[in-house]
Amino acid sequence: MLSPEQVRMARAALKIGVRDLAEMASVTPATISRFETGKGGMHANTMDAVQKALEASGIVFIEDGAASADGGPGVRVK
Repeated sequence: MLSPEQVRMARAALKIGVRDLAEMASVTPATISRFETGKGGMHANTMDAVQKALEASGIVFIEDGAASADGGPGVRVK
């Protein structure tokens, strides 16, 4: 499951704005903003669309603990 921090990190890595990601995932910019600021969640299908859009742009999501024994969730660019 994506975290708000991962989405923000992914956008930063790609150097794209909220509107850009919203367009890529076919969701509203308000949906992305609410999620990233912790003011609202996303439905599973919306989260899937956001994740797929970011992955199609070269983002790889790192699960909790996958990067190192004490690492947390994150992102990297392919």
